Amino acid sequence: MSRTFLVGGAVRDSLLDRPVHERDWVVVGSDPETMLANGFRPVGKDFPVFLHPQTQEEYALARTERKSGRGYHGFAFHAAADVTLEEDLQRRDFTVNAIARDDDGTLIDPYGGADDLKARVLRHVSPAFVEDPLRVLRAARFMAELAPWSFHVADETLAVMRSITDSGELDTLAAERLWQETRRALLSPAPQRYFETLRACGALAVLFPEIEALFGVPQPPKHHPEVDCGVHLMMVLQQSARLEHPLEVRFAALCHDLGKAVTPDHVLPSHRGHEAAGVPLVEQLCDRLKVPNPCRELARVVTREHLHAHRALELRPETVQRLFSRMDAYRRPERVRQFVQACEADSRGRTGFEDREYPQADYLLALHDAAAGVNTQAIAEAGFSGPEFGQELARRRTHAIADEKQRLTAG
Repeated sequence: MSRTFLVGGAVRDSLLDRPVHERDWVVVGSDPETMLANGFRPVGKDFPVFLHPQTQEEYALARTERKSGRGYHGFAFHAAADVTLEEDLQRRDFTVNAIARDDDGTLIDPYGGADDLKARVLRHVSPAFVEDPLRVLRAARFMAELAPWSFHVADETLAVMRSITDSGELDTLAAERLWQETRRALLSPAPQRYFETLRACGALAVLFPEIEALFGVPQPPKHHPEVDCGVHLMMVLQQSARLEHPLEVRFAALCHDLGKAVTPDHVLPSHRGHEAAGVPLVEQLCDRLKVPNPCRELARVVTREHLHAHRALELRPETVQRLFSRMDAYRRPERVRQFVQACEADSRGRTGFEDREYPQADYLLALHDAAAGVNTQAIAEAGFSGPEFGQELARRRTHAIADEKQRLTAG
């Protein structure tokens, strides 16, 4: 007779009093034919996973796995009615994810996951952890997602993560899976913990060398009391999450200072020209991770232009108008808000500046609204066309920016 258990993240999150967004189930003592006869719909290719006919939740047959090749795809699975619940839980990554709950609420916890939840520790279940390089990313992501509960990685688990890094298996991770885990980490409460955890096991240098290269690079303490460029970047990510920015803004915040890693030693701690130097590194990172275009495009703009935002109150109207044009902000007005959000995170991501106001944000938004309000139809009706139309449009937008600037500063 088959039995069904709630497993994985749903059990973990309920024990943490964390919202449960999806539930996964494991079925012990059954087979594909029985599942199909009961109306379940198969969805798994590598191993038997089925959708419940009413709830559409995933039900997987209990299974075991063994390493059969390189990478996180290199596994052979065995799913049969004789596979026990304990055997199924043993193949999971962390003890906190290897807890099951019976339909009467009883916990089945053969590997001490509940105790590790109470101790706030992320610990691998078995020596088989070393066989799957994806688990390094999952550990780092969980550290970002569970940061509000102050989790830490067990020393022995971190050692295994280092051995995976040293083995070269991280090179087998597909770009799409690396981006998927990174995306989820960026949207977490503490995205900096993802990158800090990867750095602790040596994986940051393999997967994100552009970011690893920032650590140890100094910048002027007058503007950056934290000094270290890598530390600053982590603080910027923390601020972007604190301000609840969307994904595109958080990714731009991650990329904005990559150019500081290639500043010649003889000019340090100054980083003149790091904006332009960073753009090719942004492209390199986005190409490797196959980053979606909205994230790539905003990261490119923020990297190239963020110093203009910081100096916005001092810029001439002509300079502001050209900035908006380079950003394609008249066709894509949402980009201005995203741009100033990333720049605010950059400004606040410094020791002692975390709660400082960033008036440049509202200022640039107001100037953009004024420039975008210029009536293009009136320019055409005045007889302007071709290149002259563009020149007159730029002139009127500059004039509108100047008027708004005067209004704001007078007030």
